[in-house]
Amino acid sequence: MKAVAAVLVLGGILFTGCVRIIEPDRIPPSVPTGLRTSTGDNFIELAWDPNPETDVAGFNVFVSARYDGRYELIGSTPTTYFMDAEAHNGNTYYYAVTAYDYDGNESGLSRDVAYDVPRPEGYDVILQNYRVSPNSSGYDFDQYAVLPYDAQTTDMYFENFDGDYYMDVYTDTDIQDLGYMKSLLDVTVAPSSGWSATHDVRLYAGHTYVVWTHDDHYAKFRVTSISPSRVVFDWAYQLQKSNPMLKRPPSKGGVRTGLPPHNRP
Repeated sequence: MKAVAAVLVLGGILFTGCVRIIEPDRIPPSVPTGLRTSTGDNFIELAWDPNPETDVAGFNVFVSARYDGRYELIGSTPTTYFMDAEAHNGNTYYYAVTAYDYDGNESGLSRDVAYDVPRPEGYDVILQNYRVSPNSSGYDFDQYAVLPYDAQTTDMYFENFDGDYYMDVYTDTDIQDLGYMKSLLDVTVAPSSGWSATHDVRLYAGHTYVVWTHDDHYAKFRVTSISPSRVVFDWAYQLQKSNPMLKRPPSKGGVRTGLPPHNRP
């Protein structure tokens, strides 16, 4: 019976003509491009451009401590988005992605220099007017704490001066207004110039401000609401010194120097 079946099958093949042999796909997708990051509080979001191939099944995501270091696989995704929820505040992470198709072919690592440093952030912080409530008018980004305006570690403090609202810093700290922003995330790097010569800024709801602290850290905050008695803001703070821009620390240690910008009678 097996021999007969074989003959019948062979006869069918001869009758229908030649057999089409399909070669397996051995061509990998192209290397992904446009890899970019967005940092958060103990997480980093990744996004990149779609591949031009129609048979891409997904992407593998890799991380390293250096751009030219050894990359380790941390996850896969069928889309052009990935969130690294295992990133820790204050550490630097370099990323790369590969594309793979339905036949298991995988591209090389992406070549974009994509890295970020997660940082702590906070929401709905309330500071009161230092002229009325001095003990709850200052903020220290390092401690995530509301402090008296004249505490040794206070980075900035709120003031209502004759109906004008200010955020003040001491002379060993810099501050500037970057204007209206829809989100705190709209500001990704500190500016290299434009700091307030008077070490204060006028406050407006919706504006985002940057601070270079006296202990050489970068911070930003966005005012969500403001009134004669208080200001409410969201903030983010970079744990690494001199990141993303360099700033020399104060030349003299010890006691803070400088008077409040609006120390008027």
